[in-house]
Amino acid sequence: MLKSKLTAAVLAALAFGYASATLAATDAGSTPASSSPQDTSTSSQSGTQDDEAVKKAKKLEAVTVTGSLIPQSQVETAQPVITITAEDMKARGFTTVAEALQQSSFATGSAQGPQDNNSFTTGAKTLSLFGLPVGFTKYLIDGRPMGDFPGLYNGSDVFNNLSNIPQEMVDHIDILPGGQSSLYGSDAIAGVVNIVLKKKVDAPTVDVRFGGLSEGGGASQRISFADSFNVGKFNTLIGAQYEQTKPIWGYSRSLTKTYFNGGSEPGVASRDYLVTGYFSGYQFEDPNNCANVSAGYNGDEKFRNRPGHGDYCGSLASAGYSTLANQDTTANLYSHSTFDVNDNLQLYGDLLYNYEEQKFTSGTNTTFWSTGIATAGGAPYFYDPATQDFETVQRIFTPEEVGGYQNIMNKQYENSYLLTLGGKGTIGQSNWDYDLGFSHSDDKLINRDFQRFTAPIEKYFADHVMGQAIPGTYSGYPQFSPNYANLYHPVSNADFRSFTGYTTSNSKTWDNMTRGQLTNQSLFRLAGGDAGIAVVLEGGNQGWDSSPDPRLLQTYVDQYGNTQSVVYGTSATPGAGHRSRYAATTELRLPLMEQVTMDLSGRYDSYNVEGKTVSHPTFNVGIEYRPVDTLLLRGRYGSAFKAPTLADEFQRPSGYYNSVTDYVNCARLGYGPDVAASKCPYPYDSTQYQGQTYGNPNLEPITAKVWSYGFVWAPIEHMSFAVDYLHWDINNEVSQISADQLSRTEYLCETGGLDPNSGSCVAAFNLVTRGAGTTAPDGTPLLGQITNITTPKLNIANEQVNAITANFGYIRPIGYLGSLALNLSYSDELKHTTQDYITDPKIDVLRHPGAYPNGTDFKSKANGSLTWTNTGDNWSATVYFNRYGSSPNYAATIADNYTDPGTGRLAPWILYNASVTYNPFKSLAISLLVNNVFNKMPPKDDSYPNTTNSPYNTDNYNVYGRAYYLEAKYSFGGSAK
Repeated sequence: MLKSKLTAAVLAALAFGYASATLAATDAGSTPASSSPQDTSTSSQSGTQDDEAVKKAKKLEAVTVTGSLIPQSQVETAQPVITITAEDMKARGFTTVAEALQQSSFATGSAQGPQDNNSFTTGAKTLSLFGLPVGFTKYLIDGRPMGDFPGLYNGSDVFNNLSNIPQEMVDHIDILPGGQSSLYGSDAIAGVVNIVLKKKVDAPTVDVRFGGLSEGGGASQRISFADSFNVGKFNTLIGAQYEQTKPIWGYSRSLTKTYFNGGSEPGVASRDYLVTGYFSGYQFEDPNNCANVSAGYNGDEKFRNRPGHGDYCGSLASAGYSTLANQDTTANLYSHSTFDVNDNLQLYGDLLYNYEEQKFTSGTNTTFWSTGIATAGGAPYFYDPATQDFETVQRIFTPEEVGGYQNIMNKQYENSYLLTLGGKGTIGQSNWDYDLGFSHSDDKLINRDFQRFTAPIEKYFADHVMGQAIPGTYSGYPQFSPNYANLYHPVSNADFRSFTGYTTSNSKTWDNMTRGQLTNQSLFRLAGGDAGIAVVLEGGNQGWDSSPDPRLLQTYVDQYGNTQSVVYGTSATPGAGHRSRYAATTELRLPLMEQVTMDLSGRYDSYNVEGKTVSHPTFNVGIEYRPVDTLLLRGRYGSAFKAPTLADEFQRPSGYYNSVTDYVNCARLGYGPDVAASKCPYPYDSTQYQGQTYGNPNLEPITAKVWSYGFVWAPIEHMSFAVDYLHWDINNEVSQISADQLSRTEYLCETGGLDPNSGSCVAAFNLVTRGAGTTAPDGTPLLGQITNITTPKLNIANEQVNAITANFGYIRPIGYLGSLALNLSYSDELKHTTQDYITDPKIDVLRHPGAYPNGTDFKSKANGSLTWTNTGDNWSATVYFNRYGSSPNYAATIADNYTDPGTGRLAPWILYNASVTYNPFKSLAISLLVNNVFNKMPPKDDSYPNTTNSPYNTDNYNVYGRAYYLEAKYSFGGSAK
């Protein structure tokens, strides 16, 4: 067969990289895609040996690819795809599968991770494609759905955890942007990520890697082993990987070891021992000027003054006592086995098992005591007759008191596996192939979280500082006569342990699926060649169970008649449910003419939820047009959907505690939203509230219309260039607004920024609960303090995204020196609008930096690599860069504009990795990798206040710095390349 110039050029460009948007083989046991297109010049003659030979040749060269169910030989179709190979991951310095995906140009959205050390899912890693929600991406392992993570992103959303996939077991990863539900069902709105594991190794292979960071922390060791063997008709691969990583602490980085010193004002110390009067401000009640507590924070606990407020005891160093990256231990086991029963039947089985143990802490953020939580029944102040002022008291525990924060870290244990069994082959001598398989995924999660317990901690401070409440109230506030001198004394380790401990929460997910597929590559003949068809039937069930420690949900009535939570300032997200489902899919590939191919697919998904059926059909139409053999024009139009998640449907009323700025009351006190968080008086600067959310079994599917068009051009040999434009129109989205957004909305509704009768205002007034109206001690009328915020789940939001992607690949021989391979990838969000309620105007998040959660997304990302390989193929070196586009500074996110003084955008963040690999002999490869070669820290953002302990957006940037890795790979009798 004659090779297409386009196909040959694309394959050449892919030899060292993934930047060309190609389709890579994904099914178990598949062979690499042939470089030749389907031969349309040879017609088959029924009943002849030549005819059978042609059929066999076509079947051998055609493989199943991500983005299609029908085996084919074209490496470019209507679907843009980026492929990351195992060699790419190593050469470009990616140390985990999560890192490789998070650095892809498509991952422009902000996403929580280990730096969010007080979030619901600190021990998980994920990404946001094109700024769309993390749950809008479908993750597959060898084409089969990956099990859901049992924890909920932001306490609400179901998603997939990428932190424990064994990198050394991965063959390649395919990323398909755009809606793919007509083939892959629910969740495939933003795109599909297919992680393809290895099916064979040439010889037993051991890989050992050691790494560390120049700034300290994060030291890692990894060892992996893999081997393939066969006994008669039985073939198997077995692999194992074990890895340990030390935590990174905030105090090991200059930007996070103290409160922010790089802004317009010097950093201010934490208020570790603080008495605050409404009229008198900070009241310094320690006659020893903090001498008794000076050993705290390794001697940094000192007498401090906060300008405009007063004196107290505090530490600049307290900011650094939290983890930025988790302590992590991971073990993985993987096996792939086949048994050839005969020429028409092969049995197969796959098992991927993962165990991961992580430790982390938010430090002083969750190890404190305050009168505003339980002592005064949740009232913002208490009245002290001795000072005749309305006061609050705050006490943060130092590392010396807690016995070292490394000894009270939260712990997470995850056990998960994916098991697949089945058989595939050909029906007799026909053109029909079949695949019938069963898969089961299971993921169990245990969270051991360090807690304070309300009754013991309140008793301790009642005995040592506050005393008993004075009967009666003063102006509606409780009364106490504290012994303030006792506040300024260290708490012993034994006393600290007496009111703290661990809670144990369990959660799990499981999924069963039986899947049958029939495929015919030569259903009938068209002008452009043989038409193909694939038909798939799926059925199964899935479940989710979140069972928090019972104490997290319990309350009691204290001696003052107030209802208190058993666990101090903490709650949980209980829920459980299961559902059955089935789906039917059909795909037709129609070569209408020699230059034109059409791909049609349709799918119907149905879920049974508590006796109610939730179903949705999806479709896709794709066109490929090759006017010349060096150019492909392509386009596709279709629909996508996301079924309500099990948590959306079955989450029980779930309480949680958090803090929010009360923008309305701060404004009444004279502090606008730009300074409310830093200058508004307590408690309105950070009001603790109890939040609640819950599931809704009557939710409908999220729906989307999706389309794309683009081209692939191979102007010369060994070069390809691809550009695609993508569009999403998403409706019926399940929305849960943030507490901060609701508080801001209240402020805008009161000040006239929004129509009080708009959907946003009505919802805010209904979802935010306040106590009785009051007046400030100076007589200013105030709304009641925020006590509760409810965030129910409803199908009310809409979203639109337009984006462009471009990929370039080129290989250039350089004579006796070898060859150079250049790969470039670029993505840009051209438009992103959101609408929280259908009655509200659409928000252009690219121009509204305060829009939650997309206002801080990167608009664009670009990356690329240059790889040199010498003629003898025993030396190779790669330089890789990743350019994160500009993002709004902190002031812009607060003001929600770029026009106020101090607002603006941060400069792009560009990181470089470098690697070199040497093969002293065929079976040994030694690699040195240096990531973030220039030790680049996040772009400087002076607009952060001096009370910030992490003066950068932790969902966009990190301060990990330069990393070094030394790796050795040895193959016993094979090639280590």
